Amino acid sequence: MELLSTPKNIEINNITCDSFRISWAMEKGDLERVTHYFIDLNKKENKNSNKFKHGDVPTKLVAKAVPLPMTVRGHWFLSPRTEYSVAVQTAVKQSDGEYLVSGWSETVEFCTGDYAKEHLAQLQEKAELIAGRMLRFSVFYRNQHKEYFQHVRMHCGNVMKPSLKDNSGSHGSPTSGMLHGIFFSCNTEFNTGQPPQDSPYGRYRFQIPAQRLFNPNTNLYFADFYCMYTAYHYVVLVLAPKGSSGDLFCRERLPQLDISSNKFLTCCVEEGELVYRHAQDSILELIYTEPVDLSLGVLGEISGHQLMSLSTANAKKDPSCKTCNISVGR
Repeated sequence: MELLSTPKNIEINNITCDSFRISWAMEKGDLERVTHYFIDLNKKENKNSNKFKHGDVPTKLVAKAVPLPMTVRGHWFLSPRTEYSVAVQTAVKQSDGEYLVSGWSETVEFCTGDYAKEHLAQLQEKAELIAGRMLRFSVFYRNQHKEYFQHVRMHCGNVMKPSLKDNSGSHGSPTSGMLHGIFFSCNTEFNTGQPPQDSPYGRYRFQIPAQRLFNPNTNLYFADFYCMYTAYHYVVLVLAPKGSSGDLFCRERLPQLDISSNKFLTCCVEEGELVYRHAQDSILELIYTEPVDLSLGVLGEISGHQLMSLSTANAKKDPSCKTCNISVGR
């Protein structure tokens, strides 16, 4: 039987967090003969990609020939924000069950995307299931080391500046390494209604009245839901003043929440005053997208311990947790 031509001009497009479309060029005479495609996909860091012979096909994707471009989804458990290399080979299945194969194409590299809004909506639904009842609170707070606040006062005009979010949480979160903001907390102790006296981030705490950061002129977005191999879970929310650059970033990428009616963090008018509540059973991580002047709040020292084990700085999400993972990339 006449040999097959080597696939050329590989093109990858329509890339999402867990799928992509692939096409290539074949000689006209091969189009009618080819019965199968062999696709070799490897994470880019794996430099020693072992091309398989046709007898080894269970280790790679074997697909019946379909019109190109071909969508690849569900054949591998693709991870978001991950670089891959891909090469293709065409084949004709012969009457004896063996394959006549072409040469391997050139290798093409691409990177999968972030979670889309529909994926984040799935995470949000999972987070809502364990949020628990809502507790009243009145202040947002931010813990840091003494040196941090000294630097803000001496070198930043007394203003805390937004910084780039780290890579903690879900690997596919669109905010990681992309959104600038200032991290705040709002969780309170059940028995006192006050912020806890312990913190993993430092012994000095800046407290600011909730209405300074969260009011009817603020948009609220759901950003992530994760755990770190622990029983308790974290929900990441973004507070963005309407029309700000942070608001525009989030509007395109994150599910927006109704500030007066959601399962995590609410701001409601009751008897003419703004009343604030947070979910009891989740640890909320709040990202405020604009600078904050220290003169708007109070700085003090906490009496408790610095619980470093609870720090979420660059924390990796538990990929096996059924509570906070969805059926796409982690």
